[in-house]
This record gives sequence, structure tokens and C-alpha cells, in this order.
Amino acid sequence: MEFERHCALIVEQAELLAGHLSEGKELGTAVPSCPGWNVGQLVRHVGGAHREATAIARTGEAPPDDEFRDPTHWYADAAGCTDEAVRDLAEWIVDGARELAEALRTAGPDVPIRMPIDEPTTRFTARRMAHETVMHRADTALALGVPYELDPEVATDGIDEWMELGALPLHFEVHPWMRELLAPGRTLRFAAPEQSWVVDLTGDAIRWRHSAEPAAVTVRGAVTDLLLHLYKRRDEMIEVDGDKDLLEYYRERVSFG
Repeated sequence: MEFERHCALIVEQAELLAGHLSEGKELGTAVPSCPGWNVGQLVRHVGGAHREATAIARTGEAPPDDEFRDPTHWYADAAGCTDEAVRDLAEWIVDGARELAEALRTAGPDVPIRMPIDEPTTRFTARRMAHETVMHRADTALALGVPYELDPEVATDGIDEWMELGALPLHFEVHPWMRELLAPGRTLRFAAPEQSWVVDLTGDAIRWRHSAEPAAVTVRGAVTDLLLHLYKRRDEMIEVDGDKDLLEYYRERVSFG
């Protein structure tokens, strides 16, 4: 997916998230996939991430960690979850997404930023914020019990991003215990009708490729269900053949978002 599509996706997903809020109307609802947070806090986190990314797109520098991302003082209980609060929060999340998309488009895709990856630019920011919003919209929808659908193209790109981020060499520097994943015979395949991914843990690093080759464990399902499975959001819509222990070990050690 291209830079402009990611920019548009940030706004599109924020608007859909706002729709879930208006449909569910319970900001105090606990979010099982984000333990300790309710829906209002989760949405504040997403909007904070958008505003932090806007500052990065404009300046190339990340603001202090607690400037935008601390949601703990928002909607601590259901008492403040009035219809007016729902409307205000829905408008707030969309406004921040639009501001971020505008800042990214103004900067363009190739402005260097500071991130712990090779040659990071605003292209990375657009993609990361798009899928941050995609996944937390899923959290919101699942918590509120409203339907969640995703364009297969977006879900496919989300899995590609997961694979790329999960294979970054810096993980071994930050979390040396991740090297314990590596061993002979350890391969995993995630197979959807649109695409198939193989994670190869048999060498000296985590590697991945698009491939339909056999693997020690194969996970099959619709591409959106595979994405939600990788992010530990929903498991019941997939089928697993082979070494289930390896699959759970991989999901335990490669986890973010």
C-alpha cells in the first residue's frame, strides 16, 4: 500500500471507530484485549498516538512520552460516559486523525524521523498509525459487541507490517531472550486466500517470506482473522494444523500493539 492510502486509512479507520462509539455508547466498558483499560481510555490512547505522530511529522522529534499517551485519568469509571461525552470523544478522535493525515501529506513520505529502525521516514509513520488505528478499532468493536470488518487489502498490509516489525534485528538487542525462538525445524505458515506468509526461525535471525511451502505449523483463516490472531485479539475463526506449541511460543515471544 502506498503512502497516500495509509494517510487516508488513518482517517477512514478513525471515522469507523467513532461510529462504534456512537453505536455502543458505553465508554466505561472494559476492553478485554487491553487489560486495565475501558473504551474511553483506549480511544484517548489512540487519539494521543495520533497527536504524538503529528508532532513527529512536523518536527522529526518525538515529544515526551507522557505528553499525549497517558489515558489513565480519562473515563476512570462509567459515571462520566454521557451521550455528550460520547459525541465529544467521537469528534475528538476524528479531528486528531485528520490533523495527522494533513501533517503527513504536507511533510511527504520521505522526511527522516527518529525511530529505532533503519532509515525511518514519515512513510513509516503513516503506515504504523494506519494499523495502530485498525487494530484499536478492532479492540473497540470487540469490547462493545459491534461488527468489525476490514478490507482484505488492508489486513494483508497489516500482516506484512507485523512480519517486518517482528523480524527487526533490534529485538535481539532489546530482548535477548527472543533468540530462544531460533532452532532447527521451526517454521510457521499463516495462510489466507489472498496471501500466505512463512516465518522461518531455523537460522540466526527471524526471517519471513510470502510462500505456500509446508511448515511445522500452519494457521489458516480469512486474512482479517489471521491479523487478529497474530495480534492476540481473536482466535476462534482460525484453524491450526501441526505444532500448536510452536505457534503459541512464537506469539508469546513476538508480541506488540
